Amino acid sequence: MSSTTSLVRRWTASLVCLGIACSASVLLFAGQNPTLQGHPDDYTRADIEYGARLYTAQCSACHGDSGDGVAGVDLRSGKFRNAANDLQLRTVITTGFPNAGMPAFKFDQTELTGIVAYLRNMNTFDAGSTKHGDAARGRTVFEGKGACLSCHRVDNVGSRKAPDLSDVGANRSAGSLERSLKNPTSQMMPINRPVHAVTRDGRTINGRRLNEDTYTVQLTDEEGRLFSLTKSELREYNISTKSTMPSYEKELSPAELADVVTYLLSLKGQ
Repeated sequence: MSSTTSLVRRWTASLVCLGIACSASVLLFAGQNPTLQGHPDDYTRADIEYGARLYTAQCSACHGDSGDGVAGVDLRSGKFRNAANDLQLRTVITTGFPNAGMPAFKFDQTELTGIVAYLRNMNTFDAGSTKHGDAARGRTVFEGKGACLSCHRVDNVGSRKAPDLSDVGANRSAGSLERSLKNPTSQMMPINRPVHAVTRDGRTINGRRLNEDTYTVQLTDEEGRLFSLTKSELREYNISTKSTMPSYEKELSPAELADVVTYLLSLKGQ
């Protein structure tokens, strides 16, 4: 190995590059950058649009609207030196490269899904074509026309029949929230499935399953009361695989659905 080749390799290794915050000279080594594995269409339009909004707010100041604002970096290419798949890309975003000028970002899982979804589709997605939902309008629909507080609870307001949504925006992706509104059963989580239980002494409990093992089950009823029961004391125990939540696909307009999703994404808890 020549001294020149060795020097170049050492110099290359010292560069910090996701395809982010690196020298233009790295273009000489573009062929070494792996293309992200997976499929861009794994992400829904709702996730991509959410990511586009986050990108504009958090990333475009350095990377530009077209993703080539940093010398030697083209985010549209789908090729990154330190990320061969979406999981690694998430790690790069949350870790950053402080010595190269890229800070670590404290995104929650929903935000990370959005950012990655947008980066994966940046070369074909027209961010200017998106019609952003409005959280304030979404809250109005959520509390009014949608009557969602009759089952759900947000910041100690509403019912306990269905899951508390106070931090749903930090835990559920935009695509998942949209699917929940259109087809609730498709997104129903096992721990939140509706249950009907009757104990041997005649007590009836209708509510949601919180946890279950071989011998016991923990439930919450429609008033929010918690029950921990042994299965041997149950006379009936039925778990529904169909959500009790109605579909809003035909009840709300596309604009109203987008507004509600945007509102739900804003619920990050305390």
